[in-house]
Amino acid sequence: MDKFGDVVLELGPSEGNPRNSEGAFIELKDGRLLFVYSRFLGDSPEDYAYAVIAKRYSADRGNTWTDDEVIAKPEEYDAINLMSVSLLRLGNGDIGMFYGVRQGWHDLRFFLRRSADEGESWSEAVCCMPGPGYFNVNNDRVIRLQGGRLVIPASYFRMRGESKVELSSWDSRAMLFFYLSDDDGVTWRESNSFYTLPYARSGSGLDEPGVIELADGTLWAWCRTDMGYQYETFSMDQGETWSVPVPSVFTSPNSPLSMKRIPESNYLLAVWNPIPDYQTRIYERHTAGRFPLIGAVSKDEGKTWGHYFSAETDESSGYCYVAIHFVDDSVLLAYCAGNRQDGSCLRRLRVTRIRIADMLSLP
Repeated sequence: MDKFGDVVLELGPSEGNPRNSEGAFIELKDGRLLFVYSRFLGDSPEDYAYAVIAKRYSADRGNTWTDDEVIAKPEEYDAINLMSVSLLRLGNGDIGMFYGVRQGWHDLRFFLRRSADEGESWSEAVCCMPGPGYFNVNNDRVIRLQGGRLVIPASYFRMRGESKVELSSWDSRAMLFFYLSDDDGVTWRESNSFYTLPYARSGSGLDEPGVIELADGTLWAWCRTDMGYQYETFSMDQGETWSVPVPSVFTSPNSPLSMKRIPESNYLLAVWNPIPDYQTRIYERHTAGRFPLIGAVSKDEGKTWGHYFSAETDESSGYCYVAIHFVDDSVLLAYCAGNRQDGSCLRRLRVTRIRIADMLSLP
């Protein structure tokens, strides 16, 4: 498959800014687009290094972008960094901005701040995880259901030691949780189901979940694993309880999948890394096997998939943490796209524009 799309924004690492990654979009009431992402400052690009939340605007539907502005800093929380932002139009018309506040390997929770003036100012933060712990929520993951309920898919990591700063105290095997709000984000609670991946040889567990609401109201969630597939689970009661996770149709390395509904057509668009011929290909450390980056479309609520296309095919780079936003006749994909020279797939952020008609013209 040939590479699709045109790059409209590229944020590579530079001195004093070793990493740009994990963003989310929202359309403002005046037609501008707001893009918010994790911007690392200092010398280190590691997940536990200093990072702020920055924003950029586009006044021409995503073709060009302003310079960055910092809108949230970790010192506001006496924290290490802020990461993994989601943007969502809330029920009262506010913009909701969700992001993780990392205190250490023992405590990473997600908070909601609201803007009533289209991103110019933000409210005090509300914690979305009632109990303490280390939680991971990917960027561009929080959803609002047709009935108004907010759903956050989260992975939880337990401590197996007492140190709050040593990685050895942190268990990498993720558990699957969901957090719900029925009052537009004022208060939050856990759903009634949570799951682990019961395989001794799995080191990832059920990590970095996503969720989408199907046309009949069923919730469909998926998780990255190190078992060769995205695992899937379903809820028939708006996220209160969930089925036992099982392998889905999506082959995948230990890398997340993203999915959203295409407006007007009502089709589903999924973007992820499939597993290539892993018996003959050696994954380099900087990519972690996260290539190529492909997309596919389902016209029957995820039962079958077609219209496969390649967003990225360069094997010297890795691609992950995709944000999806539809604008006019196109879709904007924002994702990590670091290459061998960068040293990690997480250090470079790229935004690509793809025409929806071009995707749907494929078999």
